[in-house]
Order: sequence, then structure tokens, then C-alpha cells
Amino acid sequence: MAIRINLDVMMAKRKMGLTELSKEVDITMANLSILKNNKAKAVRFTTLDALCRALHCQPGDLIEYVEREEEDGKEQI
Repeated sequence: MAIRINLDVMMAKRKMGLTELSKEVDITMANLSILKNNKAKAVRFTTLDALCRALHCQPGDLIEYVEREEEDGKEQI
């Protein structure tokens, strides 16, 4: 996928763990883990809003477009 979620980066910058973030945004640790590991197929705006509020960041800090070649080092068709 060409969209990357940088939740792990923002959590590290804010020195916040999954447990703390899960409690603050009221999202299960399992769902946060899916986001953190770039396994999510979609993100609700309400979830994005809650994450930005908790991590004191902008949506662009969490979501990044990556050219397909950059994803895994080779071009996909």
C-alpha cells in the first residue's frame, strides 16, 4: 500500500506506549497495534482526530504517502 501510518514514530517522539495511548483515545490495543504495524485498510476520521489530540500532532504527522518503489525497494505492477 502506498499510504504509511507513522503511529510508532509519533508514539516514540511523545514517549507514549500502546497501553497509555489506548486508554487516552479509547481504542483497543489490538486496533492500535494494527495501525502501528501498517496493517490497517482504513482509518476513521474520528480515530485520526483522537490520535492527533492525544499525540499533539497533525494528521500529516501520522499519515504519509510513499511511492510504491520506496515501499519495499522494488516496483510493483
